[in-house]
Amino acid sequence: MTEQTTEVAEEISNSVSIELLKAKLAAFAKERDWDQFHSPRNVLLCLVGEVGELSEIFQWKGEVEKGLPGWKEEEKVHLGEELSDVLLNVVRLSDVCGIDLGKAALRKLQLNAIKYPADIDYTNNYNIKKNRGANSNLPIV
Repeated sequence: MTEQTTEVAEEISNSVSIELLKAKLAAFAKERDWDQFHSPRNVLLCLVGEVGELSEIFQWKGEVEKGLPGWKEEEKVHLGEELSDVLLNVVRLSDVCGIDLGKAALRKLQLNAIKYPADIDYTNNYNIKKNRGANSNLPIV
């Protein structure tokens, strides 16, 4: 096992944080002198391309059940790679924009909890419309 492979194996066995990914991506870019290319616009466009590649995996599959029953292992590995590309680009974009992604995500969850109260039955349009008076941001499904 190489030193790099050992490091990756050790990291996988531990919890992965946004900060760890951010640091790894920054080091990766610096080692290759890529910071000059990582403007917010360029990273965003890369992210959009990766989302397109992720979408292609599902494009002709119709509805897919949770857990991906019936998918081959290599399909799941490919999906994991594309999901990782999207995640890494989101983390990199937040870094080059100076956004604390963890804090922003927690704040967004709090805002969504207000916007979509847990005590509403979202499977029933009547209940949603009835409760829209208190919160006009509720969706009509």
